[in-house]
Amino acid sequence: MNNVPSPNIETPYRERALIGQLLDALRSLPDIFVNPPRWENLDPALHSRFDAEVDLIVAGREVTLLIEAKKTAYPRDVHQLLSQLRFLSRHDFLSSNSPKQISFLVAEAISPGAKELLRSERVGYYESSGSLFLPARGAYLYIEKPPTKIAAKSIKSLFSGRRAQVLQALLLHPREWFGGNQLAEKAMVSPATVSDVLSELERLDWVSSRGQGPSKERLLKEPAALLNTWVDQLPTLHAPRLRRFYAPSLKKDHLLQPLDHAFSNHKVDYAISYEVAAQCYAPYLSEVSQVRCRLIPGPAAEAALSDLGARLVTEGMNLAVIEVKSLGEMLFREYLHGAWLANPIQVYLDLFRSEGRAREMADHLRKAKISFP
Repeated sequence: MNNVPSPNIETPYRERALIGQLLDALRSLPDIFVNPPRWENLDPALHSRFDAEVDLIVAGREVTLLIEAKKTAYPRDVHQLLSQLRFLSRHDFLSSNSPKQISFLVAEAISPGAKELLRSERVGYYESSGSLFLPARGAYLYIEKPPTKIAAKSIKSLFSGRRAQVLQALLLHPREWFGGNQLAEKAMVSPATVSDVLSELERLDWVSSRGQGPSKERLLKEPAALLNTWVDQLPTLHAPRLRRFYAPSLKKDHLLQPLDHAFSNHKVDYAISYEVAAQCYAPYLSEVSQVRCRLIPGPAAEAALSDLGARLVTEGMNLAVIEVKSLGEMLFREYLHGAWLANPIQVYLDLFRSEGRAREMADHLRKAKISFP
């Protein structure tokens, strides 16, 4: 790469530490010789720079890594990096066609979507977890390791608590534009929570935006990616606690009406989920023998369960109760077939926590009821 005269601006310590981890990882691999890095900067007026250049010999071939370092990297960051590379190529600061030069990103955490985008553009990367992608000609390296705790915690928090209510609102209206306050009202959360969620979704490149300031609106453009990632995260999230009952008044062909009657009489808010709800939205099984529902616990709920003749059991249950803290955890429920059902997104996610043929039902529900692939 041609050097551009510039002030001697020192690469920050964190970035140097990350690049040092990369070099140690490369040195640990066979048939790779690593030269000391050159800490270079391009003219700040160009608003583009690399943090370091490193010359390698990989299986007898010379390779130069042009390294950019970040704390975390999401698809939005990768798009910015690609724009930077195109800019530098147009201005002859690097030779985009040189087989020796490989653009490279190092970060503490790189999102799965960012990794996929980097691989598709043949940009190398290293994550502090040990994941490595080096698309050198004649020496292609690809190592995938579990994400770091930083990355895992960041993505997990997106699907937890009140943030999940914002995601459900977006997934149930995937083709609508929302302002921040409008989305907060719909999701029953604070504008600050909405802002946090939308910022994370923007970094993941899953939302589009239009307008500025208070009039700014967003649209969920990647609902399938969001829902798929949520399913992938389910094993890491706190599973709801079930109270198992046997209620003699609930029969295989008569599960909904007795339940609705008892809860309505005692003014108990509830939402049926899992297999029974899926069967109501998109029939799949010949019969379902158990009903599982969310409700807010309290004296009224206990009185309704008493009216049903429900008794706690360890086996042979036909009624499971999931205790929730607020109506927000039963967001967008629908009154259908004589009972309140959890919304299809919630039912879909719950089915992945169940057993038997629940996942087959989830796939069927997604095709039949959820409006994106």
